[in-house]
Amino acid sequence: MMLTEEIPVPLGALPVDEMKDHLRMGSGFAEDGLQDGLIETYLRAAMAAIEGRIGKMLFQRRFLWLTECWREAEQALPVSPVAGIVSLTLVDAAGGEEVVPEGAFRLVKDLHRPRLPVIPSEGVAKVRFDAGFGAAWTDIPVDLRQAVLLLAGEYYEHRHDDGAQAAGLPFGVVALIERWRTVRLLGGGRA
Repeated sequence: MMLTEEIPVPLGALPVDEMKDHLRMGSGFAEDGLQDGLIETYLRAAMAAIEGRIGKMLFQRRFLWLTECWREAEQALPVSPVAGIVSLTLVDAAGGEEVVPEGAFRLVKDLHRPRLPVIPSEGVAKVRFDAGFGAAWTDIPVDLRQAVLLLAGEYYEHRHDDGAQAAGLPFGVVALIERWRTVRLLGGGRA
C-alpha cells in the first residue's frame, strides 16, 4: 500500500496571520514577513502530526492510493473524510490498466472509515480521491484548528530545544484531537 499526496495544501490556505496572532508577534514593522517561512514550516509540521494521529486530512486535497489487494469485500480508504473518488483503475499482473466506470462502484461515505466495495482481480488498484474537511482554514472543525495552532506554537517556541522536554504531543493538543481518532481493533479489521 502506498498513499501519495498529489496536490499539497497551497501556501495561501495556511493561517499564517492567525498563527502570528496566536504567537502574539508584533506587526507594523519593516520585517513583518521575516518569520513567515518558519511559521509555514511549523504549521505544515503540526498539521502532518495531527493528521497522522487522527487519520483525517484537514485541508482537502488530492491523493493517489495504490494497493495490491482489498482486506475484505469492502476496502476502507486510508484517510478520511473523503469528498469523492476521482478515478479507480485496476492494473492486472501484466500491467494492463482498466478504468472502472463511475457507476460500477460506490463510495460508502463515513467520517472515520470511508469504503469502496470493489474487489480488484490480481494486480493493483489505483484509487485517486479527494480527502479533507475543505479547501479553506474555516472549513476545518474549530477544535482541530486550535490543536494545529497550539502544536505549531509549541514547535515555534521550542525550536532551539535540546531535547530535554518530554516526547509526545502536549496535553492540550491530545485533548482537542482525541474525539477525532479512529479506534482500530483486531489488527485493523472492520470495527
